Amino acid sequence: MTLTKIMRNLQTELSGEITDKFLEALLYGMKMSFDMSGGYRLNIENFRGRYVFRSADGFVNAAADFDRGDMKVYDSVLEEWNVRVTFKDARALRKFLFSRDQDILNSLLANDVEVEGNLNYLYKFGYMARELLLRLGVM
Repeated sequence: MTLTKIMRNLQTELSGEITDKFLEALLYGMKMSFDMSGGYRLNIENFRGRYVFRSADGFVNAAADFDRGDMKVYDSVLEEWNVRVTFKDARALRKFLFSRDQDILNSLLANDVEVEGNLNYLYKFGYMARELLLRLGVM
């Protein structure tokens, strides 16, 4: 998949109707941006973390592994992780990740998102995702 196609998919997913491709577009968009932008890659320099994202119905499964400046994307869950996020649907994940204040408590109370593991990792991921949107001019 080319960078242009990934970025176009991500912009479509974020500005239009959200589908199950949202998470895939976001993760691959992040990976490509890390690979191409030294400034953006500074976010993961000396950082190690493993993320698992999945939908409650099991239809969406993805993972990201950050290892000191490198990022790998998986279309399945990882056995070992620092944080695992289970979301009701793609809209709930989008709302959770891109809200201005990342109000985890409201998402948890609304039963939209279930988080296991270290929440600091999730805040870092949300920051990196929002920075990507700013770089793309979507946010």
